[in-house]
Amino acid sequence: MPNKPAQEPTPARPRDDQGDWDPIAAFKARADFRQFWDWAEKQDVSRETIGRLARFTALLLKWQQRINLISGKTAESVWVRHILDSAQLVVHLPRPPGRILDLGSGAGLPGVILSIMTDHELHLAEADSRKIAFLRVALRETGSQAVLHEGRIEELPDLQPDIITARAFAPLDRLLSISRTQHHRDLVFWLHKGREVNSELTGAASWTTLKAEVFDSITASDGHILKLSGHDRKSR
Repeated sequence: MPNKPAQEPTPARPRDDQGDWDPIAAFKARADFRQFWDWAEKQDVSRETIGRLARFTALLLKWQQRINLISGKTAESVWVRHILDSAQLVVHLPRPPGRILDLGSGAGLPGVILSIMTDHELHLAEADSRKIAFLRVALRETGSQAVLHEGRIEELPDLQPDIITARAFAPLDRLLSISRTQHHRDLVFWLHKGREVNSELTGAASWTTLKAEVFDSITASDGHILKLSGHDRKSR
């Protein structure tokens, strides 16, 4: 059975004019939230969307007390290290809504964030039942419509995704191997990668038809966003 989420915090929660809990007010004094807010304003992110992201972040920090969703040392900078880091994908995604498969969704990063911020059809794949329980609550509480897939990625049906995303999931060659049933000619990968991105690309050299583009992350000097395209499952 999944662990139960932690109890509600005992201090009074900030309320709006109607007496409802205001998730934005709960974070507005934090420097990391202000940094996210500045970025969101430049991207014309609505206050309603930021409120849903704040509700998700509150749930993430609450469940983190019971299960390991993010590194504990990053909780104090969660809005930059995790929310903004995930949200930056929005500027790269195509405008017409498509189908996105997020591998190893775990803490909902970036899958739930993209579900909140875009009109794309999100599919979240996760094998850990405790994290599935968190994702189920997060989707319900934020009013998101993503589809959950519990189980091994290799066992997923062919979902014909337009885009595959993954963050802090697996080395590139392994990620490509276990997601092979999802590959098709028009598929595009958008992947969060760290300082080892070039060595991972070298390690995946046997995927000869892949075309790679590397973009700098806006949240970490050694972070990157990797775009892969041009591969068909029959090409290797």
